[in-house]
Amino acid sequence: MEKATIGVVGLGVMGHSLALNIERNKFPVAAFNRNPAVRNEFKAGPARGKNIVVTDTIEDLAAALERPRRILLMVSAGAAVDAVIDQLKPSLEPGDILIDGGNSYFLDTERRIKFLAPDGLHFVGMGVSGGESGALWGPSLMPGGSHEGWEPLAPVLRAISARAPDGQPCVEYIGPGGAGHYVKMVHNGIEYGDMQLIAEIYDLFRRGLGLTAAEMQSIFNEWNKGELQSYLIEITAAVLGKKDELTGKPLVDMILDEAQQKGTGKWTSQNSYDVGAPIPTINAAVDSRIISALKSQRVAASKVLRGPSTSYKGSRQELIEAARTALYASKITSYAQGLGMLRMASQEYQYDLKPGEIAKIWRAGCIIRADLLGDIMNAYQRNPALVNLLLDEAFRKAVESRLESWRFCVQAAIGLGIPSLALSSSLAYYDAYRAEVLPANLTQAQRDYFGSHTYRRIDREGIFHTEWEK
Repeated sequence: MEKATIGVVGLGVMGHSLALNIERNKFPVAAFNRNPAVRNEFKAGPARGKNIVVTDTIEDLAAALERPRRILLMVSAGAAVDAVIDQLKPSLEPGDILIDGGNSYFLDTERRIKFLAPDGLHFVGMGVSGGESGALWGPSLMPGGSHEGWEPLAPVLRAISARAPDGQPCVEYIGPGGAGHYVKMVHNGIEYGDMQLIAEIYDLFRRGLGLTAAEMQSIFNEWNKGELQSYLIEITAAVLGKKDELTGKPLVDMILDEAQQKGTGKWTSQNSYDVGAPIPTINAAVDSRIISALKSQRVAASKVLRGPSTSYKGSRQELIEAARTALYASKITSYAQGLGMLRMASQEYQYDLKPGEIAKIWRAGCIIRADLLGDIMNAYQRNPALVNLLLDEAFRKAVESRLESWRFCVQAAIGLGIPSLALSSSLAYYDAYRAEVLPANLTQAQRDYFGSHTYRRIDREGIFHTEWEK
């Protein structure tokens, strides 16, 4: 019997979609799931008639693979990954490769690399973005960890990944250690920010302008033809156009306003403080999801806490156009924050991340794919040492030309009492980053007053402390 090129452990939505994608690209697959019902359903359904062998044990899966074994783990992040590794390890040999394609925390990946290295086993932590459709037809892939493990995987991963408009595969070796999962974590943080920015524009349109779902669908469809073209704008229009089968109303109006999260956005926020990277747009998006979960409190507060009328009295078309401009400028600052965080983390963890190459593999397949990423890739090609996207001349001019409309949109939302945590945080980040002088001198003086934390002066070298109460 022909040996399989790669094994897939975990046949949930993403695992079975990736298995089918790999087989469709002419690589035989061995698959396993610990649940017999899931195995049998996959075997009798999607895998039937295909070059996929579904094994009854994890040991059989290892035996069905050519050497070096390549085994893709598509199981829940955390303890499940460690459990599968422990089950597989006795059946593996030096040179074999384990790939974790889940949303694992990057430091867990670092730990697993160290655990497996003494036995000569390679571990690759790989970010996978694109959802079910991307997994089946072409995801964006972010493999990191063992470079020796990457080389035998490259032909398979290049074959199954998405293709950018120029035909290049959306996969590249990211870097050592947990680099692949780190980049996926930040990708998801940017995704959080992007989604929240869109949601705030939707809220402004819905409550401020009183637009219907159909009217908003038309606007987002039109926006998707221009500079805002992206997967998230595209699906926003699709969501707004979906009718509820039970009531006939727009389905979005029937969905409870509680946004859940799996943790990757929160990890991005938490780690930003470790590496010293300011990412207020992403933080605002995480905060917004947390606030949304306080539904019962918000309902109670709405009955006692007053605010302004949410009905906008000015030109509807002027605000719609300002919102389009504000969304684009905010997206640029959000990407600037995320890519800046990658640069700082690369120094902190010695990952040797290349933001231009990362933008390149995000151009197709992934959730944050957008026309904007091609321009970002070009910015880093012009200057690989670019420390902040806003300092690229093209992006600087793009933001500066939109500042007036951006401020108008944020001011309108604030005046109406419509929360705009991400939009206003994006603008505040821009204003803070361009400020030659910030009020941190007062903060440092306060710290020295109550805690003798010292300060530096602008007119001479050295560290100083003042006895303020004298």
